[in-house]
Amino acid sequence: MPVNPAVGIAAFAAVSVATAVIGFYGLRISRTTGDFYVASRTVPPWWNASAIGGEYLSAASFLGVAGLILLSGTDALWFPVGYTAGYLMLLLFVAAPLRRSGAYTIPDFTESRLDSRAARRVTSLAVVIVGWLYIVPQLHGAALTIRTTTGLPSWVGSTAVVVVVCLTVVAGGMRSITFVQAFQYWLKLTALAVPLVFIVLVLAENNSPAVAAASANPTGLAPAGPYQNISLLVALLFGTLGLPHVLVRFYTNPDGQSARRTTLIVLGLLSVFYLFPTAYGLAGRMFAPGLAQAGQADALVLLLPGRLIGGPGGELLSALVVAGAFAAFLSTTSGLVVSLAGVISQDVLGGSVRGFRLAALISAAVPLGLAFMTDSLALAGSVGLVFAFTASTICPVLLLGIWWRGLTDAGAIAGMVTGGLLCGGAMVAGTALGAGTPVWLAQPAAWTVPAAFAVMVLASRATKSRVPRTTTRVMTRLHTPERPLATGIDVTRR
Repeated sequence: MPVNPAVGIAAFAAVSVATAVIGFYGLRISRTTGDFYVASRTVPPWWNASAIGGEYLSAASFLGVAGLILLSGTDALWFPVGYTAGYLMLLLFVAAPLRRSGAYTIPDFTESRLDSRAARRVTSLAVVIVGWLYIVPQLHGAALTIRTTTGLPSWVGSTAVVVVVCLTVVAGGMRSITFVQAFQYWLKLTALAVPLVFIVLVLAENNSPAVAAASANPTGLAPAGPYQNISLLVALLFGTLGLPHVLVRFYTNPDGQSARRTTLIVLGLLSVFYLFPTAYGLAGRMFAPGLAQAGQADALVLLLPGRLIGGPGGELLSALVVAGAFAAFLSTTSGLVVSLAGVISQDVLGGSVRGFRLAALISAAVPLGLAFMTDSLALAGSVGLVFAFTASTICPVLLLGIWWRGLTDAGAIAGMVTGGLLCGGAMVAGTALGAGTPVWLAQPAAWTVPAAFAVMVLASRATKSRVPRTTTRVMTRLHTPERPLATGIDVTRR
């Protein structure tokens, strides 16, 4: 049974109003530049972890994982495993040192660590490209949801998400978005968990015999080979370390210890959340395999409650799922817009609050145009390519910058450019070739990530004379536990 259009519109309106109200509440206490960029570094671990969960669990997590499990079965389980395990790597290698850097943005960190404006500019370009690439699938997800649930044109969903996000971000910056994203994590979790409980109860009451079909392959797709799985895991594990909208949240913690606690809590929140998309995917393979054959795999989470429960109860549960879906699009897009606005504002518009607001509008408008010009791919798969690009560009400079004293600005630039060109070229070639794309181009992380690291190390060794004289001081700051409320680097004085 399709979703009632009135239900879809009401659900979207409700989550948009709630987002706007919470966002404008944040405006009341957003006054300083620090409030807009990093919420004055006063966000406690539980609240920050909820906000990270809100922005990290995107369209790919809410809709795409279930759709991929419907299509590919156990091969798709690498996605939730990789998304969650990436945060473990973040805890071990990045979270605390990055917070101790005291920077507002990733380019701030790069400039401070390498004492190089050129490295900063290349990092800024990589961050902006990653952010725009990641926003586009969120807008595609919004277009899919609005089309599936209301019958309205696809552009309505994408445009509505951008409008709501811009209003929220421009109003209160990071302080405002923190409240919004924490609320949206719990809304997304509830939106998946409650309908699933009722689905299980209804199926148990009906004693459905369809469970026996769980091992069936509804699509006939060939299983992924070892290379595809390894390359995907490399992309997800290393890509998480370079996501700008996730990393910027660690700057909002009071100190490195709270940054580590935040990451531990996030691991728990993600582990709980991914149980539910996985369950939806398995339920879809058992009870709604026709969605895969009809090309509606990404809409599985939206349609399953109405199909299996029906009636007014099914409509109410569908409304809850639709609200959760739009919370996913809004929270991830808002986090990306905040991180991009911080970079563009500081590098181009002077770093003021007014510059931040203008940068936020630019950060949202460009991917909206890209979304209008492109077709929606499988959501989880398209986000996986963004992770591969991030793992090939931002991740190497962060890991080596934190843990290797020998990194130079020339090495960092060479590695980021190499990784960006290789992975970007593979993505363009894959788009051009379509279904005939070789697996090494469709999943490029297995070779683009090692290439980026190798070039960065070799170029740094070839330019040893360019190791900054400030390296010892900066590395000491990164790896020495600080006192609470330490202020770190003052990046506002340049």
